[in-house]
Amino acid sequence: MNTDTETEITRNVLRRVRQLEIRTNRLLDEHLMGAYRSIFKGQGIDFEEVREYMPGDDIRSIDWNITAKMNKPFIKKFREDRELTVLLVVDVSASLDFGSIFLSKREVLTEISSLLAFSATRNNDKVGLLLFSDQIEKFVPPAKGRKHILRIIRDVLFFEPKAKGTQLINVIKYVNNILKKKAIIFLLSDFLEPKIQNIKQLTDALEITNRRHDLVCLKVEDGKEYELPPMGLVVFEDAETADVLQINTSDKQFQIKYKKEKIYYNKILSERLKKVGIDFLEVNTKDNYLQSLDKFLRGHRARK
Repeated sequence: MNTDTETEITRNVLRRVRQLEIRTNRLLDEHLMGAYRSIFKGQGIDFEEVREYMPGDDIRSIDWNITAKMNKPFIKKFREDRELTVLLVVDVSASLDFGSIFLSKREVLTEISSLLAFSATRNNDKVGLLLFSDQIEKFVPPAKGRKHILRIIRDVLFFEPKAKGTQLINVIKYVNNILKKKAIIFLLSDFLEPKIQNIKQLTDALEITNRRHDLVCLKVEDGKEYELPPMGLVVFEDAETADVLQINTSDKQFQIKYKKEKIYYNKILSERLKKVGIDFLEVNTKDNYLQSLDKFLRGHRARK
């Protein structure tokens, strides 16, 4: 590759990252920043001072004893005694490249990762990144700063994984080993484990993570994954396992069975995660995810 080509690729990468930064900051200002700040607090709170009430202050912070003595409202001011560490655990397996509308599943996860990363850095929190397929692809240790966040966004956007499959259980065990202090962990994936039997093992590992940390699981899906168009005999190759199978897509019974199995898998996964107390949000590529993400995050604190 010549120097001019490398320079053009670099410019395109920087342009895409910058475009995503601009879009993300606008979405944060319009939608999610308040939700993030109200949900994820520091690990402890120290009393700092009492000061006179100002318009816009939270009335729940009013110190009624001082207010009664001074005959005008005063509030207690607190500060968080420790910054947060946020770890984005992002699936980059081959199945994420699927998209039937405007955005692929990977593009949706990239936008959500950007929103969470910029939310965290605006809140002065550290952010780290773990990319995975059926192996650990890349780990970026938590740090602060715009330059660091842009590196994270670039990696989520453009990283080329070595493997194609998905192995969630191993990545969760890896997370449990590398994080010694409590952190906020966002697991972003399409959760396409090869076998439904793996769900119990997966949720058992996630339950351990959730006990040690503040875990949020977000599943991205595309509605067309539930449907097989009637195209007669078609040879399919699994994007992750490379298994080849010939299927009669016009067979109504097979179409119904295929859809039922997909729905059943999601149902079992959702129920199992709920049973062990793990917050779980499903996002469809055809929907505007901002509203559901905002509502979900605002409910997260109440559920913890």
